[in-house]
Amino acid sequence: MENTALYYRQFGEPESVLKAETAAKAPLNPGQLRVQMLLAPVNASDLIPITGAYRHRITLPAIAGYEGVGRVIAAPDDATHLIGKRVLPLRGEGTWQQIVDCPAALAIPVPDAIPSPLAARAFINPLAAQLMLKLYPPRGKRVLLTAAGSDCAILLGQWAHRLGARKVFGIHRSPVHAARLQAMGIVPIAQHDSATVQAVAADSDIVYDATGGELAQMILSAMPGTGEFICYGLLSGQPFTLQPHYPPMRWFHIRNYLDALSPQAWQAEFQAIWPKMAESQYSNTTRLPFAAWQAAVADYRQAGRSHKPLLTMSNG
Repeated sequence: MENTALYYRQFGEPESVLKAETAAKAPLNPGQLRVQMLLAPVNASDLIPITGAYRHRITLPAIAGYEGVGRVIAAPDDATHLIGKRVLPLRGEGTWQQIVDCPAALAIPVPDAIPSPLAARAFINPLAAQLMLKLYPPRGKRVLLTAAGSDCAILLGQWAHRLGARKVFGIHRSPVHAARLQAMGIVPIAQHDSATVQAVAADSDIVYDATGGELAQMILSAMPGTGEFICYGLLSGQPFTLQPHYPPMRWFHIRNYLDALSPQAWQAEFQAIWPKMAESQYSNTTRLPFAAWQAAVADYRQAGRSHKPLLTMSNG
């Protein structure tokens, strides 16, 4: 069985180092499912590792992509009931390839009612949002989000409301996000409006930050000492400096929590995610052929983008 995968054999910008390579797929290992991919999204979490930001935990060559949805085409004897079913083939091989092998115990069955474009995006952002809200509950608090137009932030905002947040504010860079944030119950704040950002930060109990850099510095300097600042990304590419008078700052990286989840607990997280995703507003998608992955990456990088590019696999 031939398989085409997007490999990187050195670190660098994805457009330069990713190469499509076609080769025979190795025999399926015991305890693994073989999944024919249908759709895989383009996320910051897919692109940043390719640059070498996490080179200490990546062995080259590597296949890009961390999430997506596909259909099971081969399975071990105790998982044959999954053949023909859609699953999320997670925590195995990279998902930017036509055929993915993954541990059967960690593959997530997709409910029939969940459409594939939604299922393809059910891991990175929904699980991060769900875990952060468990670890740092928003009930009764005034919540501030950065990068509020991003998929993770819009879920954080909607789910914080459901968990009893007093009010949710969202800082956005592009004005195209303001109306849809408002429709989700998230009060939009333009990032360039420094006075409003500082005023809201001064009255915020908890901040979920994905940007770092100058914006994080501004918010931390304005927040009350009783607040809590959760940093889960550095989309700006810039660090920030902590000061003794700042409120407590917590780093959140989803990978730090995965090993502690048993297969049963892992599956349970998604049982909780599916109904919430089905009831939430989420960004629209644009589908591009797998062979046009460069266009999908360029689409992802567009300023003010309000949709998620999805790679459509050629054999799906």
